[in-house]
Amino acid sequence: MITLSAAGMVNALGNNLDEIAANLQANTAPGMGPDTDGWLQQGECWVGRIIDELPEIAPEMARYNSRNNRLLLAALAQIRPQVDDAIARYGNERVAVILGTSTSGLDEGDRMVSGNHEGTPPASYYYGQQELGDPSRFLSDYLQLFGPALTISTACSSSARAIITGKRLIESGMVDAAIVGGADTLSRMPINGFNSLESLSDVRCKPFSAERKGITIGEAGALILLTKEPGKVCLLGVGESSDAWHMSAPHPEGVGAIRAIEMALREAKLAATDIGYINMHGTATRLNDEIEAKVVNQLFGESVPASSTKHLTGHTLGAAGACEAVLCYLLLERDLLLPAQDFTDAHQDMSLAACGLLTAPQPFLKPIMLSNSFAFGGNNACLIFGVSHD
Repeated sequence: MITLSAAGMVNALGNNLDEIAANLQANTAPGMGPDTDGWLQQGECWVGRIIDELPEIAPEMARYNSRNNRLLLAALAQIRPQVDDAIARYGNERVAVILGTSTSGLDEGDRMVSGNHEGTPPASYYYGQQELGDPSRFLSDYLQLFGPALTISTACSSSARAIITGKRLIESGMVDAAIVGGADTLSRMPINGFNSLESLSDVRCKPFSAERKGITIGEAGALILLTKEPGKVCLLGVGESSDAWHMSAPHPEGVGAIRAIEMALREAKLAATDIGYINMHGTATRLNDEIEAKVVNQLFGESVPASSTKHLTGHTLGAAGACEAVLCYLLLERDLLLPAQDFTDAHQDMSLAACGLLTAPQPFLKPIMLSNSFAFGGNNACLIFGVSHD
């Protein structure tokens, strides 16, 4: 059994798990608000930002000095004792680092190009900061690890796939522990990119509402230590698929999403009726919410409680899968109330297939949770978490 031995996170909900848990239960996110930093070139939007200061990266590791990597440091600080214990127990060649990201240090590259009118990069700029492999390279170097280290970039399923990969490495016997998760920071490229696709909301995103206009982009860093050690919250099953249907749109019947969910259920040896909560991908785009509601209705009917938490975190892109995995971990580990879908400033879209959307927080009746991550290019990843009875 693969256990979530520790988890750390920073996002728009808060700067540590205590803050995040409290704000999740209160349905409030201090970091969600209108863009005041000029991320969007034209028009208005909201963003989910981290409001606390992030740890600094030491001068001797200046080549890794990106905001993305500082997000990882903030998450790592919350689980450092457990990570150090795993390294001491298993050795630095038996601990893997598997991360997901969409932007890596792209924002630093953008700022260098935008402000560099003489053609010579400043001494503080390192091209490697914006390479997709940089987050795992940084964390592995920072912790002086010599096990497998890689970064996965499959858009919004990136860090969910990082969790899947870490699980498989442990099960294969290649490693004894894996630090998995992801990070993405606010950046002009994805914000303006989604705006060009007419998928960016000018107000806070409203998943599954009749008035939904698109996504709110957020930033986050989330890390999980996976081991086989006894623990309360376990990773019971995983599933993944690829639609290969369209560059940005999901398959209209959600066939890839269905395959990924069914694969996760089979691996966990569970039936759809065993699931106690579904963390929906729920981006608040017209098409995503319509198709996901259809998929959940087809597989689960409307009896399983479900909601999207992106109105509280923003869509954290490559970090979204890990971010929502940690939210599931918190719900299970602390026996929190299931979060409701927020329709306080919008109306539920009753034209969508009925999919169990919660309209008020409630206790979970079955301690088993499914988390969906559906990405561009039809990259689908689903994770099932549960409470150990050992």
